[in-house]
Amino acid sequence: MYGLPELNLDTIRTAHSIANPGCFATAIQLGLLPLAKEGVLGNIYTTAITGSTGAGQSLSPTSHFSWRSNNIQAYKTLTHQHLGEIHQSLHSCQNNNKAHVNLVPWRGDFTRGIFSSSTLDTKLELKAVHDLYKEFYEDHPFVSISEEPISLKPVVNTNKCLIQLEKIGDNLVVHTAIDNLLKGASGQAVQNMNIVFGFDQQTGLHLKASAF
Repeated sequence: MYGLPELNLDTIRTAHSIANPGCFATAIQLGLLPLAKEGVLGNIYTTAITGSTGAGQSLSPTSHFSWRSNNIQAYKTLTHQHLGEIHQSLHSCQNNNKAHVNLVPWRGDFTRGIFSSSTLDTKLELKAVHDLYKEFYEDHPFVSISEEPISLKPVVNTNKCLIQLEKIGDNLVVHTAIDNLLKGASGQAVQNMNIVFGFDQQTGLHLKASAF
């Protein structure tokens, strides 16, 4: 079972094995799932930046923070490995294959966190989109919709996801911010464990952000 609680909560409860989502995949999907449920997704253009802790366990010249400091770099443009799971979820939620994410990932000059921005066309009014997101995430305690600009520090060291929506003309931009090591990895694993064992989803995940 694919372990994104905001998508598969009921089936996770009875799952015998759970695949924990990737960090980019979590951030990007949480920004797009409400629109997928409405069946309005087509071409999506996403940029997402991750900290040095998102580089995995293997050492490489670009994973050292001495290289990351005062630096930025695009990598795996349009080919990132998380695109497969993103498209699988969006297509299953939307019941068609029209959603397509064009992802440009970035390596950033910071340690923890992912900030993604997805741009797409929609005729929906901004208030209608806000209402759509608030309703979709009403019963999901770790996702919050903000009407103010969001940033990374309020989510770092937490299992939270912040989402902000902006719209100019028919162009909608969905910003999301998560901690790649928690909501994008171990925190989400604990959340899934809580669901399987019938605990409150927030058990063990009442964490204080680096800025609050």
